[in-house]
Amino acid sequence: EVQLLESGGGLVQPGGSLTLSCVGSGFTFKLWGLSWVRQAPGKEDERIASIKSDGTSTWYEDSVKGRFTISKDFAKQVLYLRMNDLKPEDTAMYYCQRGEVIGERGQGTQVTVAS
Repeated sequence: EVQLLESGGGLVQPGGSLTLSCVGSGFTFKLWGLSWVRQAPGKEDERIASIKSDGTSTWYEDSVKGRFTISKDFAKQVLYLRMNDLKPEDTAMYYCQRGEVIGERGQGTQVTVAS
């Protein structure tokens, strides 16, 4: 059974930083591209970052480019999202996704950016 467990969300002030983690199990981690997807209240899902299966290539949505960094730890089977210079518009539920464009997701972790 594929499982994705996100953690690391919370309340942070504008300009602050957070690192989200996603532990994957039930599949061969190194064979899958992975993504972070977020959903703000009243808005559609938004894919914000993806990483190829071998970790050599990444993609970012324009609004997070230069602020967020996606990475994979193959030994621990963990996907990370380092988020710097957070803005109120980054407030959303963040989901880890198996697959770059579409795939299974975890239950998410809430990120709230507010002063």
